[in-house]
Amino acid sequence: MDTPRLKSLLQGWPLPAVMLVLLVLRTEWLPQWVLFSLLLLYFPFLIQKSVERARSFRPPTTKVFAISLIVTAALLALHAVLGLFGRTFLPPEAFYIVLLFTLLIDISEHTFLKFYRNMHPALAFVSTFAGIIILGAALLMLPHATHRGISFIDALFTSTSAVCVTGLAVLDTGKDFTFLGQIIILFLIQAGGIGILTFTNLFGLLFRGEKSFRDIIFLTDLISSGNLRTTFRSLAKIVGFVFGVEAIGVLLIYLASPNTDLFFAIFHSVSAFCNAGFSTLSSSLYDEGFRFNYALQIIIAWLIITGGIGYNVFFNVFAVIKFRLRRLIHTYTDLIDKPARPLVKWDINTTLVWRTTLILLLAGWVAFFIFEYHNTLAEHGLWGKLVTAFFGSVTPRTAGFNAVDMSALLNPTVMAYLLLMWIGASPGSTGGGIKTTTFAIATLNLVNQIRGKEQLVFKWQTISNAVVSRVTTIISLSLIAIGLSTTIIISIQPELPVLSVAFECFSAYATVGLSINLTPKLCMASKTVIIILMFLGRVSFLTFLIALVATFNKQSKAGRMIFPENNIIVN
Repeated sequence: MDTPRLKSLLQGWPLPAVMLVLLVLRTEWLPQWVLFSLLLLYFPFLIQKSVERARSFRPPTTKVFAISLIVTAALLALHAVLGLFGRTFLPPEAFYIVLLFTLLIDISEHTFLKFYRNMHPALAFVSTFAGIIILGAALLMLPHATHRGISFIDALFTSTSAVCVTGLAVLDTGKDFTFLGQIIILFLIQAGGIGILTFTNLFGLLFRGEKSFRDIIFLTDLISSGNLRTTFRSLAKIVGFVFGVEAIGVLLIYLASPNTDLFFAIFHSVSAFCNAGFSTLSSSLYDEGFRFNYALQIIIAWLIITGGIGYNVFFNVFAVIKFRLRRLIHTYTDLIDKPARPLVKWDINTTLVWRTTLILLLAGWVAFFIFEYHNTLAEHGLWGKLVTAFFGSVTPRTAGFNAVDMSALLNPTVMAYLLLMWIGASPGSTGGGIKTTTFAIATLNLVNQIRGKEQLVFKWQTISNAVVSRVTTIISLSLIAIGLSTTIIISIQPELPVLSVAFECFSAYATVGLSINLTPKLCMASKTVIIILMFLGRVSFLTFLIALVATFNKQSKAGRMIFPENNIIVN
């Protein structure tokens, strides 16, 4: 092999990909010196590329990232050199985690838009989720990931549940999975919650010298930025916001649960913010030592709500508060100049989201408190009843944690849960469901039709017919998916209670993760149905169909025809 080709191979993705596989496997038959030798072969090229990035890039943020990568690579290389002589200075787990993160960053640069640039954004989104699910299933089947082994269908189910941030589990996360298995599940939850494309594309943009207009268009469509100039800034803000909130959550959970370790706090903070519902406790927060820990319930509820609100809502709220504070300070003092930006106001999406979220939380809180007062809440005092009822209102919003015995819930509570799970979280968040804005627009349109108005207006702004049509499609597809899945599972296992199966299907499609103790009873065929349902719920059934059509329909959009309108009698 000639020298240029060898250099290209070493600088490309094959070497870090091979090391990533070896890092994950880490079996006894693999001598550690093999990995250290590959690291010493790989890191000079990584450091060289990072130095070139730091020199050529102008934005300070990019320079900081590049310099940080240089320092990290140098430390890992030093660790590898000492490791060849039997001496290391980094703890083994810390070394593996930092190396894994570094490899993923470097691979992101090589894969960024080279595979996706000619794909429809919907197809790229769906295919990436499918790919990470399959990868996760393979990782969970590693011999060191479980204590007693795991079947492929259970590994695929767990991986799908983690990536789709659902929380339905066929195995006990804390008892059946090893520490490595729990780390894999945590990574899958984070990848699914933040969006693996968002993460890889951020580092792809960050460590890439050129950013074409086509690249920016793709990312703008992918994250629904709506502004070509702020696409990269939006990506960076999303990642920073996620890790910042999760870090605060880790600190609060660690302080609120003194009898646990740091990993418990990290796992539950990530799982809560990503609305995943996975827990290392066998009975979730209903576990014997945690059901009366009301401070922990409040923290988990805060993380769930924060993750389910949506990034764009928080960014709009921060922008409005910042603008009003600057204007207020300028009005009464001369400390700062008058804000140069035009008036920053509440976005219509923000108003819809917070109003709908507040109504659903309050309604669910009151309903749970009334229905379960003498049932699952009977063992709590008044303060405990209020907190647990509030937590019970938050968790069906695609979170999946439970602080009460789910199998003991009364039928009215179960019916209220079905509605809350179906609606789910808000768009642009880590949660699932049909989304709060979809439900809000459908409700507004219903009121509009009753009042005999043709134009749908909210906050002095018209909501287009295209949006209303999309809302109708999303609702119809969700009901079709849930109804069809319930029918199939009942046909496969007629001995299962219909309400429990319907609850499971609502929970799977809305990526909630709550179950009336039904998941372990599912057969292989029923698990397959739930896997498909979780996947469609996470990527959106409509997005999946758009990706499917984009794959097979290559016709040009040019020359679109306009047809005459006609009225159809529908009532």
